[in-house]
Amino acid sequence: MSRTGPENEAVFVTRSTGVLPAIKVKAGADLVSFVHAMYEGGGRVIEITTTTPGVFEAFETLRDEFRDRIFLAAGTTLDATTARLAILAGARVIVSPALRPEVIHTAHRYGAAIYCGAFTATEVLAAMEAGADMVKIFPATLGGPKYMTNLKMVYPGVKLCPSGGISLENAGDFIRSGADAISGNRNFFDLAMVEKHGLGWISEQVAKYIALVAEARRDLPELP
Repeated sequence: MSRTGPENEAVFVTRSTGVLPAIKVKAGADLVSFVHAMYEGGGRVIEITTTTPGVFEAFETLRDEFRDRIFLAAGTTLDATTARLAILAGARVIVSPALRPEVIHTAHRYGAAIYCGAFTATEVLAAMEAGADMVKIFPATLGGPKYMTNLKMVYPGVKLCPSGGISLENAGDFIRSGADAISGNRNFFDLAMVEKHGLGWISEQVAKYIALVAEARRDLPELP
């Protein structure tokens, strides 16, 4: 099943804030500013997809600026080489949209947390057995919030992070149904909205989702 021993600190922080905001853009010139804005909104585990130009340089800059104040996550990581390069540049979480054993092994070898994608019960079990620290359910809206409940009934120990179709309207439902955190790109980052309203829009979005998670957890048991 999933790794034994103490929970990775990045996983604990992801679950504590309840959000994993992601950045995906075609040009990476402002990546550092975008991450700063997410941090101002309360984001502490922040994902940048490895398909974004300049991502490794941004990781290095952010690592030096933030030190241990945030956990940088490398999204859309599909192979061990990319995982290794991302970790050496400063990423402390590797995020893959699929179950890639070599990516899981590389992340663990370098002490990084690994969140890998899955959807069916069989895929979730395979991810757990391969050592995933958290399983990203994508696309989350295909199963809906109650799908989290179904998965938790079968695998009580799995840590779930739904992604794809998460919104201000349904984020609380996913948390109440068993999600440990919520993730996404456009709900946390929209370049058109940033160009219209400034970087403050990013901070506000992250803060809104963190508040929604906290509200949804008010009557739930404390995180184990």
